[in-house]
Order: sequence, then C-alpha cells, then structure tokens
Amino acid sequence: MKKTNLLYWIFTTLFAFLMLGSAIPNIISDPMSVEGFGKMNMPAYLLPFLGIAKALGVIAILIPGRPRIKEWAYAGLIFDLIGGAWCIYASGQPVQNWAFMPIPIALGFASYTFYHKKTKLADAQKAKNNLPAFSAA
Repeated sequence: MKKTNLLYWIFTTLFAFLMLGSAIPNIISDPMSVEGFGKMNMPAYLLPFLGIAKALGVIAILIPGRPRIKEWAYAGLIFDLIGGAWCIYASGQPVQNWAFMPIPIALGFASYTFYHKKTKLADAQKAKNNLPAFSAA
C-alpha cells in the first residue's frame, strides 16, 4: 500500500505541476501562448477558458474524495493534452514542438492508474477491517 501511495503521489504531483505550469500562462494570455495559438490558427480568446479549466482539473485531482469529479478531471486533462498534441501536429509545426507531449500524457495515465490502484487497496483494507471475526467452536 505504501509503495502504491508513494507512486500515486509522485505521478500526480508531476502531472499537476506540468498542467498547472501550462494553465497559468493560458489564464493570463501570455504572449508566447497567444503566439503559439496563432501559429495553429486558433483564436486567442480560447486561452483563458482552457487555462481555467486546466487549473480546476488540477485542483480536482489533488483534493481528496469526490471520485466522480476526479474521473472527469482526468478525462478533461488528458483530452486537453491529446487535443493539443494533435493541433500542434496537424498545423504543421516542427516535431520538436509536439514531441514533448507524450511525457505529460504518460504522467496523466500513470497518475490515473495509481489512483485506481490506491482506491482498490483502500477499499480492500476497509473490507478486511470490517469483517466479523469467526471463532472456532
């Protein structure tokens, strides 16, 4: 359980750090973000919306409880990353602009996987603690 919990927090912290690191420039419409969107022929007014959505997703995966919200947050963050990678690739950007994208995607999948492992282990531990003790008669 300790190993699973540790790996969950390592992957989740790294994933959250990368996603929040991309959300903040989007929220403030950083000139570099606006330029990147312009290269993909996408409207700059979409940036703050995406940034706020990413920041809310990061908050959702970091706070305990609310498993349904976590599921939606993981899905949204992964869709954002895959969609972003596709948009960069499809707009004809050089490989070095989108080749980094598998790293945060992999961190997201690892965090999600260990979230479910951690949840299953916690449920099994609860079930084990709640079982009545049988005595030999």
